[in-house]
Amino acid sequence: MSSEDKLRVIAATAIKSLFSTNTVTTPISSFDLLTRIIASGSQPSSLLPGSGPTPRLRLTDLPRFERILERLSESWDEGKLTLSKEETGGELTVMDVQLGAGREGSSPRAQPSPVRRKRKRVVDEDDDSAVGREAEEETPERTEVWKPPPSALESLSKTMKEVYTLMQQPTAKGRLLAEQFRSLIGSFEPICPHITKEDCAKARRESLPDSSPSKSMPSICDRVHFRPLIRAHTDVTLGHCSYLNTCYSEPTYAQSPSIPPLPSHRHAQYGAQGQGPVSLPSGLGAGGRGKEKAPCRYLHYEVDWDVNDGQSIPDNRQVVKKKPYRLPLGLGPEGKETTPVCLPPQWINCDLRRFDYSVLGKFHVIMADPPWDIHMSLPYGTMTDDEMRAMPIPTLQDEGLLFLWVTGRAMEVGRECMRHWGYTRVDEVVWVKTNQLQRVIRTGRTGHWLNHTKEHMLVGVKTVADADGNLKFPAWVNRGLDTDVVVSEVRETSRKPDEVYGMIERMCPGGRKIEIFGRKHNTRPGWLTLGNQLGADQIYEEDLRARIKARYPERLPSPPPQLPGR
Repeated sequence: MSSEDKLRVIAATAIKSLFSTNTVTTPISSFDLLTRIIASGSQPSSLLPGSGPTPRLRLTDLPRFERILERLSESWDEGKLTLSKEETGGELTVMDVQLGAGREGSSPRAQPSPVRRKRKRVVDEDDDSAVGREAEEETPERTEVWKPPPSALESLSKTMKEVYTLMQQPTAKGRLLAEQFRSLIGSFEPICPHITKEDCAKARRESLPDSSPSKSMPSICDRVHFRPLIRAHTDVTLGHCSYLNTCYSEPTYAQSPSIPPLPSHRHAQYGAQGQGPVSLPSGLGAGGRGKEKAPCRYLHYEVDWDVNDGQSIPDNRQVVKKKPYRLPLGLGPEGKETTPVCLPPQWINCDLRRFDYSVLGKFHVIMADPPWDIHMSLPYGTMTDDEMRAMPIPTLQDEGLLFLWVTGRAMEVGRECMRHWGYTRVDEVVWVKTNQLQRVIRTGRTGHWLNHTKEHMLVGVKTVADADGNLKFPAWVNRGLDTDVVVSEVRETSRKPDEVYGMIERMCPGGRKIEIFGRKHNTRPGWLTLGNQLGADQIYEEDLRARIKARYPERLPSPPPQLPGR
């Protein structure tokens, strides 16, 4: 028996055990199901012939596990699997599992059922009125075929199944919104679910018919692939590192320009930066920062790309054309179409606790990622709760939106600060963090009780009441355009996903926007960024430049920087 067949037996037995005990339910992704199988730890070695070692499923075996699921969906003696895959290369999802139900066209599995017998008629020998006194007869045994209970999908009527199918389809408004706000830049590159080029080519070879001339030398897909980094201390049997390219032992982490010096290389107070380049302790592993550890022995990856990748695959990408439809979206605070060319990124490098915010003027949007004191060892300085409450946020807005990043205990402190500043929380955005391979991070670096794999961004509105005492929302805010969940990859320390900026700019086209506690990677056209790691100030707004020059004569150079294209 080959290793593939042994893994199929192990997977089939584990799937039967998990679903028969209701440990997992459908629908469930193939990755989540593989994780539950590995966590269960059951290895039915008694079912495997021979005396060789029992193979084990690992997270890196996801492509092989998906092939096993596809084979089980075609033929499985223990029941029936229903799979779903939206598109080629997409994630495989187990939609339904029926134990004891054979495939269509095969005989259903017979289960032993209780034998039903007819009761003997008790005859009183002294009762002369007994009729017949015929011999006691017993009804023959009647074997019943065991039928599994119908699943949730199969129990639906034909009409309800059609309704369910329609509900899975995107609405016309949703499609128009997605097309209207479709990104015109080519920075998004989908990642191959098979991770490496070898596994991708193997999967494509197995999907081709035997008569295909390309079966001997299949090509890879046009998505991004990775190659494993095998070093002297790497143990491939451990699987991939949860932090991957953000692991502290990786050179890519130390090369990031957004990482501040270690606490031991600078003053402890917020705003004081260390001297010299960023340095990390030698031999620091994935377990933590600040003490010597052995190098990370888990598997890491780097992008595997060369100029010949994907040349044999036709380019089916669509060219974005002018939209024939236009949704009735708000035009923002200025009440006019926003021009595609806006002011370049602006920033002010300052101590945010002591800077005079009155020179900045009023803003329609405020976003802040404060250095909350979450009672953990962090690679940057923090501010106390009292310092956060004293922040002059109310002076920056008369009407508008506040987006406040919180995590850990700051989720409660942030709500308190929002009320203290005069805001009403109206919504909340959740950022689900993924790693380099676009898998959900399962061992976050924060969290006292559970590992945090997400962060929250509170959405608040400046508390302005009308004559009746009801909360008055800004008329220029576009509502109902985006969802409250962002799934995006983790990058440098404290760097938030770029998708959040697009969400905010769609809610408020145009207008003045400011980000507080930002770093150089946060600077963005149309935004003013305040932080203590931004370098020399860059201001293009003439009135703002004049106010800062009057308040801080030593800050801004003269003349002002030239706008691009002028």
